[in-house]
Amino acid sequence: MNVSIRQAPEIRDPSGHATPGPALELRDVYKEYPGGVRAVDGLTLSIEQGEFFSLMGPSGCGKTTTLRLIAGLDSLTAGSIAISGVEVSGRTHAVPPEERRVGVVFQDYALFPHMTVAENIGFGIHAMPRQPRGIRVADLLDLVGLAGLDGKYPHELSGGQRQRVALARSLAPSPRIMLLDEPFSNLDAELRASLREETRAILKASGTTTVLVTHDREEAFSLSDRVGLLNNGRLDQVGAAYDVYHYPVNRYVAELTGKADFLPAEIRNGRIYTSLGEFPTNDRPEGHSARGELMIRPDDVSVAPDANGTGVICGAEFLGGSILYALELPDGERLHALMPSVRPISAGTRVTLHFDPAHLVFMAHENGS
Repeated sequence: MNVSIRQAPEIRDPSGHATPGPALELRDVYKEYPGGVRAVDGLTLSIEQGEFFSLMGPSGCGKTTTLRLIAGLDSLTAGSIAISGVEVSGRTHAVPPEERRVGVVFQDYALFPHMTVAENIGFGIHAMPRQPRGIRVADLLDLVGLAGLDGKYPHELSGGQRQRVALARSLAPSPRIMLLDEPFSNLDAELRASLREETRAILKASGTTTVLVTHDREEAFSLSDRVGLLNNGRLDQVGAAYDVYHYPVNRYVAELTGKADFLPAEIRNGRIYTSLGEFPTNDRPEGHSARGELMIRPDDVSVAPDANGTGVICGAEFLGGSILYALELPDGERLHALMPSVRPISAGTRVTLHFDPAHLVFMAHENGS
């Protein structure tokens, strides 16, 4: 699909002045349901104009509830939400959803089956005069790569085309914020990958600030400028995909963002001590000591056959271009190593292990000193 990149429009207040500051701010937001169930727990977050941000976490962590609070589909229990500097949800008032200039794309797209593609896209701008509405619909059809399909009905389109219609319909009223509620989850893997790329290009071309909620780390990592990791309604970490993957703040984030192994470890005098030997650390002062565990990603481990090596290959998972090896250590602990598949290593082979120390993360126990 050809997407022409256009200058991102400035968000303006009713007076016509450009709106400074973040596109979206959540300040100490809580959402409790009857029975004391807390779905969102003190969430504070700031998202910049034009940013593509993902909220990531497993089912039940508060992702969709947060999205509904932003859209105004649910009322918050405490805190406040501001869009382009204007408070839309607070303790004393809430701006109706239709007045927030927030677009939402749901999992099932929610297209009107009795309307054509053009009618679906133009639904949210029906109050606009006919001629400019037609121009707006035509521009959006071109933007999402569906020019010429304006007269088709949803049942005549592929899943990917329906997803693009839903995106165009949400973009039609020029929303300040676009909310995506796992919009790719009903598509097959190959189509999901191509549509992710197209969706990001479309939203970046339109200059729209976007919040995606997803449980899929590949989706979050490939699309986002930044990722927020939700844990039972609380935000554990926010950062670029590279940082949350390689430098997670706790075990929950480490396991949510990718495969990881953990070895018992202790810090003494600026060094990390494990059963595999000692490693440097630059984030603890000299003389500081703590007990905890060392997080090691499989892609930071390499192995080579060695009759005197400290590890033994005890399993292998062929992944195409790479093989994920399971390694047994002398003390019974296990690690994994991700290696190119060009020279497979047989089970039972003794190997030497090499590590990238830059990505080894020490995590102290909560009661560690």
